[in-house]
Amino acid sequence: MPVVAAALAAVLLPWLWKALVHLVWRPASTGRRTGSSWATPYRGDRRDAAAASGESLDRGSHDTTTRVMPYVRAWTSLYGKVFLWWSGPRPVLNVGDYDMVKRILSDKSGLYVKPDPGPSIMAMLGNGLIFSEGDVWARHRRVVHPAFAMDKLKMMTGTFEASAREVIIGAWEARVEAAATTKEATVEVGEQFTELTADVISHTAFGSSYRQGKEVFMAQRELQFMAMASMNKVHVPGLEYVPTKNNVRRWQLQRKARGTLMAIIEERLAAAKEAKGYGTDLLGLMLEANNAGDGGQRVMSMDEIIDECKTFFFAGHDTTAHLLTWAMFLLGTHPEWQQRLREEVLRECGGAGTPLHGDALNKLKLVTMVLYETLRLYGAVNVMGRQATADADICGVKVPKGTALSIPFVMLHRDVEVWGPDANEFNTLRFQDGVGSAAAHPNALLAFSLGPRSCIGQGFAMLEAKTTLVLILRRFEFEVAPEYVHAPADFLTLQPQHGLPVVLKLL
Repeated sequence: MPVVAAALAAVLLPWLWKALVHLVWRPASTGRRTGSSWATPYRGDRRDAAAASGESLDRGSHDTTTRVMPYVRAWTSLYGKVFLWWSGPRPVLNVGDYDMVKRILSDKSGLYVKPDPGPSIMAMLGNGLIFSEGDVWARHRRVVHPAFAMDKLKMMTGTFEASAREVIIGAWEARVEAAATTKEATVEVGEQFTELTADVISHTAFGSSYRQGKEVFMAQRELQFMAMASMNKVHVPGLEYVPTKNNVRRWQLQRKARGTLMAIIEERLAAAKEAKGYGTDLLGLMLEANNAGDGGQRVMSMDEIIDECKTFFFAGHDTTAHLLTWAMFLLGTHPEWQQRLREEVLRECGGAGTPLHGDALNKLKLVTMVLYETLRLYGAVNVMGRQATADADICGVKVPKGTALSIPFVMLHRDVEVWGPDANEFNTLRFQDGVGSAAAHPNALLAFSLGPRSCIGQGFAMLEAKTTLVLILRRFEFEVAPEYVHAPADFLTLQPQHGLPVVLKLL
């Protein structure tokens, strides 16, 4: 027995020592070194957050923090904008100060990297622009950037308009006209906008191969639902390789998406060899840039191209769909602004039968202001994570290597010291002198992030949203339906938990 006990001690003691360091000593040391306040235990407040998510808001309330980040909201009132909290045994620094945020997001040295998102998110997005780092990210950005130049985007306005007319306008007109007596119809617009933006990204990214692109979209959509379902589950290292029912389905969807995308890409490469070109859609522009490396060498591998196509699908449809949904909510609850936008649209873009042009859309100042205010109050991303790769000093706060950094966009966009006493109110006029002058800090609107890793597709999203709103405002008057429940919820992106029913009337 003494021999057995000695053997067990030899095995267990090193493990116990590592656990003690990981669970107790290192977190405590981080707290002492940063000099920041510790928040209350994280796990208990997550239960409070779950309970709060069941409480709906008054539709005139835009303080979504009470639903999506109640624990951070409570801690901020106790400890200030910058404090440490626990994520299991891991310390997380809440970065609620704009100067610190700018320092982190503007860094070009690789000091603050994105944390590992886990296998479910990676299965959906791959290692594209969103998660790649260093030289890999620089190569990807160089290849993808030409596809999102404004002159290329303006050429896509016709595609945006055609998709919106087919998927949205035509369907809504038919619904209203079918109501012979009331001449109005109630439509759940969130689902419709998701269908629209999927159609748009399929056409703009894959052109004539858009039907195959739609197949990829359906696979990616299911992967997104699986990722959402796994968000609050404990991740066990290695479990992603076990053939569970969920893992097997995820592998099937990944193979389907990859196989379909590979077939589309190979078809383009074959066409290019026959001097037919790569195409003028996003994929074609990306493939053309990819073959412009030194000595004719490809800058990115085919697997990397596929990962960027996956990124197109998520970033190109999901975030824009929710931007349109929340803009409809705000305009549907502020009829005076809806009318002001309609007057601007008719003045700058003409009536319902007039084709749209990119230059006319750029003149829509009020529409742009409403979209910016929508992004401020109901931006798709509530929080962004980073991780320190070395010891750092951020505006006087010492951050040890490995510390997680949590940037709560949803809290920052409601900072009264930056946005004023009406920070929780819908006030489109704050953007009348441009986005840089809307608040006390020039980089206060973080919906598209900032710095070198700001969203490459922000021009695409804004142009698509403007096109869709113009077509809607020219044909319909609308209001939020009485049965709507105002319950913003975080499902990877901020969405109405119970959908957004809107009552439409033909003009």
